[in-house]
Formats: sequence, structure tokens, C-alpha cells
Amino acid sequence: MNAPADLARLHPAVAPRPVPESLLAALRERFGAQCSTAMAVREQHGRDESPFDVPPPAAVVFAESTRDVADAVKLASDADVPVIPFGVGSSLEGHLLAVQGGISIDLSRMKQVLAVNAEDLTVTVQPGVTRRQLNEELRSIGLFFPIDPGADASIGGMTATRASGTNAVRYGTMRENVLALEVVTASGETIRTGTRARKSSAGYDLTRLIVGSEGTLGIATEITLRIYPLPEAVSAAICSFPSIEAAVRTTIQVIQLGVPIARVELIDVNSVRMVNAHSRLNLREQPMLLMEFHGSPAGVQEQAETVQAIASEMGGNDFEWATTPEERTRLWTARHNAYFAAVQSRPGCRAVTTDTCVPISRLADCLLASVDEVDASGIPYFLVGHVGDGNFHFGYLIDPHDPDERLRAEQLSHNLVSRAIAMGGTCTGEHGIGLHKMGFLIDEAGEGAVAMMRTLKKALDPKNILNPGKIFSL
Repeated sequence: MNAPADLARLHPAVAPRPVPESLLAALRERFGAQCSTAMAVREQHGRDESPFDVPPPAAVVFAESTRDVADAVKLASDADVPVIPFGVGSSLEGHLLAVQGGISIDLSRMKQVLAVNAEDLTVTVQPGVTRRQLNEELRSIGLFFPIDPGADASIGGMTATRASGTNAVRYGTMRENVLALEVVTASGETIRTGTRARKSSAGYDLTRLIVGSEGTLGIATEITLRIYPLPEAVSAAICSFPSIEAAVRTTIQVIQLGVPIARVELIDVNSVRMVNAHSRLNLREQPMLLMEFHGSPAGVQEQAETVQAIASEMGGNDFEWATTPEERTRLWTARHNAYFAAVQSRPGCRAVTTDTCVPISRLADCLLASVDEVDASGIPYFLVGHVGDGNFHFGYLIDPHDPDERLRAEQLSHNLVSRAIAMGGTCTGEHGIGLHKMGFLIDEAGEGAVAMMRTLKKALDPKNILNPGKIFSL
């Protein structure tokens, strides 16, 4: 993709399609108080955590069942009006924005855990269930769902973006952990994909087609997930390093040695300072790795000793260990609060975020070159990363009213993505394409592959009403 030349290409093309009054009347008749056209409600559903500002949807439908979703989509389809699924609004890439107008379907009231099959290690939930809610319900029977993107995202949103997070190095992403779906299609039909069986060779893999499709091919209304036994033993540690390079080289050695570490997260010195101020902590202000080990007591001890020895060779110091849930929560506060601590460190700012992922062998090269470039730019930033699987995030903190800052941040993002793709990596490890990375998708996948994606979209959504204007343009 060509480097940003001006701000015009950084803003989504907003061309609202008409929403006839007859559709709004039909929605009010069908949904009553579950349908709102109040500006405050519309604005809440017309903004996410991305740096884009787009007019809000024309109405919001608060779905409480699969039938509600199907009926709303059918009414919208009859009127050729877009529909945008909404979870908790934590998207970073503009997924929720009504760039072609339309209505928002809020799934947050669909928050039932429908079935727990402990013997098979599966659970079926509605899309509005959040990861914390799910784990609260599973904890009492000794099970958990490991995908942890940081924010308390909804399972529906995590499915739509193919989320991963801090545990992905051991447990994989939503791609590996979604077994089956109930989906409302663009015509308002309800279909099912997949089964609770751990594998299948029956036809096209529609489940994985929907997972990561960002609401552009269907709206998931039931999701069946893999779940796991709570580990017999869990130990967490933080370790400070004299440089980012030392922390990254430690991570590479740990992964290449095959240590089955559950989590290994990087926090740069900027993030540590911000979290200390935000959460009133006193962490050592150096680059830091946060690590967690799962398994038997003996296995956890062996993993921890191996990692500590590697880290010590790289200059790692001040190991702090935590074995109780309360101690682990305190240590992980630094990682989970990093984004919000960063945004609050510069009042009024917006974050232009990245989430590139590269092969682990190229992690140091890509990350260190990117650090040098942003340090030279003068743009305030923070850096965190799920470095165990080669995924890391810069957040460039910009004044949204300063076009020069926005342009410089986008140039940094462009250079980083180009660097990652050249190293065999991807423009997005977990946030998805949304609006922000549409040009990068062409760079990564190629025109032919994107053309095939467009063909699928047109076949499954011929009226282009399902979250239009995302991933690619039609």
C-alpha cells in the first residue's frame, strides 16, 4: 500500500444509505421499547475505540433472542438497509461504525450460558456473554475458557474478530476454540455450522468462515466453545530487563526451547510508567516480561526454573513470583490496564493502534526497528505484546485535532505493517481488518485472494447489508 500522503485516505468513506421511515416504524412495531432512535443511544452505538468519527446508526435494536436478530435482519434486508452487530464496543479498528448508515443490533442482552458439557469440555453461550462472566460460571466446576484479549469483550465480538490475547501461546485463538455456531444470515435465515465433536470432515468449514468475518457474512447468535480444566498449579512472575532487546531475546529462547509457557507478555518502559501512575503501582520502570506457567506443581516449577535461568543470562532481574489468585491478579493489572492507562496519560488523546504478528524468529528484528522509528518520531506511544506468539501492539497517542500528528502516526503504522509483511508476518494478529487495515489486507493477501473474499461476500450477502464497508470495499 502506498504510504499515507494526506489525511483524506485515513478517513472512511461515509456514504449513508437511506433508512426509510417505514423500516423504523416496522422496527418500533416489532420491538417496542427494544428499539431506540434516541440520539444518546445511537451515538453510544456509533463509536468504538478506533480513531474514526462517523455518524451514528439510524436506530438501535436490543436483541434478546435469535428470533429478535433474525426478525431485525429480515426487516432490514427487505428495505436494503445495513445492519451492524454490536457487543460491548471495545473494537479498535472501526468494526462497529455505520459507514453506510443503517441500524445497530445490540447483542449484549443475549448473555445466557446455554449448556455446559463438562464431560466433553464444551460450553454453548449466547453472543453477549463476556469472557469474565463465562469464567465466573465455569470456575465452580473446575473449568475455564482461556482466550483473554485484555478487555472484557463479548464472546460474540471475540468470535467475529477471531480474537486471541494473552493465553494464545499455549491455548490458541478463537479459530481453534470455536467448535460450532448458530448464525443469522443476510436474508434473516438461521443456520447451524459445526458440531460439539472435536473434528469433522463434513463439507466446507463454515464455522471458520464465520469466525473472523467481522459481522460481514452473518451474525452469530449461539457459540459452542472448547473449555479446559483449571490447571492443577499456576505460577506467575514479572521480570525486569535492561532493554527491550533483552526481554525479546529471552522470549525467543523460551519458545524455541519448547517451554510450554501459558503467557508471556512484554510491557515497555513507557507502559510501565503509565500503569504505575494509573493504578498507583511501584513497578520497576524498565522493560518487563509478565509470565504465567500452568500444569502440575513439578511441571510448573521446572518451567519457571528454566525461564528464570534464560532471563538471568539476558540480564533479567527483580523476579517477583505469585502463586495465589490475588497475587497473580495484582501482577496482571499492569498488562490489563495498559491501554486505558496510556489513553489517560494524555487527556483527550486517541490511540492509533497496531497489532502486527511475525514469525518468532523475526520478532526482535521487527520490534526493535519499529521502536527506533517511533522513538525518532516524537509521537508519544506505548508498547505491549503477546510476544510468545510474535504479536505486539504499538499505541500511538495522538491529538485528534492535530492532522499532522495523525498523519505521522499513520505513517509509523504503515511502515510497521510493511516491515512485518516483508518478514512473513501479518498486518493484524487479533484485532481484525475493520476500516483501518483494508489497504494492508491487499498487501498481505494479494488482489486475487481479496477478490475471492469479495466473491464469497457477494454470494452470501448479495444486498451488502451485513456490516458493509469493512474488511474490503465492494
